[in-house]
Amino acid sequence: MFKLIFGFFTALLLAAGAQAQSGYKIKTGDTLRVEVLEDDSLSRSTLVLPDGSITFPLAGGVAAAGRTVDQVRNDLTNALTPNFAAKPRVFVSVDALAEPAVQSAVVVPRAVRAVYVMGEITTPGMLEASRSTTLLQALAQAGGLTRFAADKRIQLRRGNKIYLYNYRTNGGSGISGSTVLVPGDVIVVPQRRLFE
Repeated sequence: MFKLIFGFFTALLLAAGAQAQSGYKIKTGDTLRVEVLEDDSLSRSTLVLPDGSITFPLAGGVAAAGRTVDQVRNDLTNALTPNFAAKPRVFVSVDALAEPAVQSAVVVPRAVRAVYVMGEITTPGMLEASRSTTLLQALAQAGGLTRFAADKRIQLRRGNKIYLYNYRTNGGSGISGSTVLVPGDVIVVPQRRLFE
C-alpha cells in the first residue's frame, strides 16, 4: 500500500514539473538535458548557443531558443528516427537556466576573452580564454572531443572567415593548434560522417 501511494505522489510531482516546463520558452544560455532511452550514450546536457541552437549527435543542429521543450523534443525525435529501427523515445528538460542579464554594470577591463566551442565537444559553450590561449588549449579546456567528432574537419570561425584544423596531423593547409584565439572566435567540431 505504501509503495502504491509513494508511486502515485512521485508520478504527480513529475507530471507537475513536466507541465511547468512545457510552457517555458527556452533562452540562449539555458542548458537542456536530453535523454534517448534507446541509446544511453546519446544522453547528455547541451548548452543553447548564442545563435539559439543546440547540437546533438546524429541530429545535427536543432533550433531551441524561443521554443518550448516539447517542440525541441519533437524536432530531436524526428531527426533521430532515421537512425533507429523504431521511433526513439526522447526526453528533453531544462537542466539550468541562463544567467539573468545585468541591467547596469561597471565594465572592468580584464585580460580574459570570450570564445565559444560548439558541436562534438565534451562541454560545449563559452570559454574564458586568456590573451595567449591557443586553439588546442581551448579544445582541452572544453573537455576534449567526443567519440562522434570529425577530428579532421575542426573549424575556427573568425568573423566571416572559416579556418580548418586537422586534430590528427596538426598541419596542412588549415591552421595549427598553436593559433592564438581572439575574442568572439567560435570553434566548431562537426559530427563525423558514416565512414569517416
